[in-house]
Amino acid sequence: MTWTRTELEDAFAGYQNTVVECTRSGDWNAFADMFTEDVVYVEHAFGTLNGREAVRKWVTRTMTEFPGHRMTEFPTNWFVVDEQRGWIVCEIDNPMEDPGNGSKHGAANITILHYAGNGSWSREEDAYNPMNFLSMAKAWCLAAEAAGTLPDDAKAWLAKFGAMVR
Repeated sequence: MTWTRTELEDAFAGYQNTVVECTRSGDWNAFADMFTEDVVYVEHAFGTLNGREAVRKWVTRTMTEFPGHRMTEFPTNWFVVDEQRGWIVCEIDNPMEDPGNGSKHGAANITILHYAGNGSWSREEDAYNPMNFLSMAKAWCLAAEAAGTLPDDAKAWLAKFGAMVR
């Protein structure tokens, strides 16, 4: 099945707007609701999630824990529309909040979305190097620690994962 470029771009704009609202509100249920019931969501650090409810469980947990809930936005750096396949391929930035010293911390991923029609997505794959995210989160923790603003959940994360990352 093929869709028009306009429909794909409109659906992707809806996706981006939903992410903005979820980030603002802290409620990630609307994110999961963008997907078909039988969605396949490939997340390189967490594995393959099958079904909307698996995505909901994962995203609500991930985005309410460190480092996810310290990410301030998820802007799209660029995107490509594949009208023939009904895919959107994009780079998403994942910047962290200021750790207290004005330094910038973030990492990007490539997201591949398969459109299912009616504003829904049947597949998402987030491709990235998990070590880049671990290194970024550790650097954020160390900056927050030096600034005296390291929250308890980040302190626990650093104790658990910090030694693994250079």
